[in-house]
Amino acid sequence: MPEPTENQSLFSALGDVLKDNVLSLQDYSLFAGQAIVSAFTPPYYWTDTLEQMDFIGVGSLPIVVIASVFIGGVLVLQTASQFQRFGETALTGDAVSLALVRELGPAITALLVAGRNASGIASELGSMVVTEQVDAMRALGTDPIRKLVVPRVIAMMTVLPLLVVVADFIGLVGGFIVAYLTLGLSAVQFWTRAIDALAFGDVVQGLTKPFVFAFIIATIGCFQGLRVRGGTQGVGRATTSAVVLSSVFVLVVDFFLAKFLLYIFGL
Repeated sequence: MPEPTENQSLFSALGDVLKDNVLSLQDYSLFAGQAIVSAFTPPYYWTDTLEQMDFIGVGSLPIVVIASVFIGGVLVLQTASQFQRFGETALTGDAVSLALVRELGPAITALLVAGRNASGIASELGSMVVTEQVDAMRALGTDPIRKLVVPRVIAMMTVLPLLVVVADFIGLVGGFIVAYLTLGLSAVQFWTRAIDALAFGDVVQGLTKPFVFAFIIATIGCFQGLRVRGGTQGVGRATTSAVVLSSVFVLVVDFFLAKFLLYIFGL
């Protein structure tokens, strides 16, 4: 039988891990709150914000477009056989439209942007911490939250909803192409059903989620980057943590946000 001291040490280790995670969550909450407050008070760094919008938005556009085309096509392929069994191939536009606008468009786009930009933000800010640029910034009287974090948060919350709109449209285009080639649906059949299937609540749900996801991705990337310790190895760990944590948080928040919005609009 294991010695009591071994059990105590195991519970102690688990308790330490739980305590560290709770403290990290608390630190992140305070950090996110500080970022929100700083976003509504001067000074503002609009040049930095525009640069980040270009880096995040334009830089992410190619991967979002390519992924969306094939996501729309896959949706048609997966649903076509079932619709053909019941002679309801015209419903393909409904299925693709609702799936993309409500769920897949915001979620997949957020995950793609998180994989590309959360890692980039964390590595960039982490390198600045390691090379003591952040300390020099504080010594000169510049708040790193306002200078480094707020422009990235504003840029992310501006461009991610736009990327989601692009992803929804391109996904529908990809779905139409596959539906036309495999099911013989005309453009009028597909697009009329796709547009008519959307209610006001669907559009609101699809455009609300990106704002929340953008805030999560940007703040987690900045948080992980600014708390780097241990030199270049710490930058690597922060980059990995930023991608993993932002992706997991997006999926978890997506569940609760979807449940709330479905309840609000009675969908």
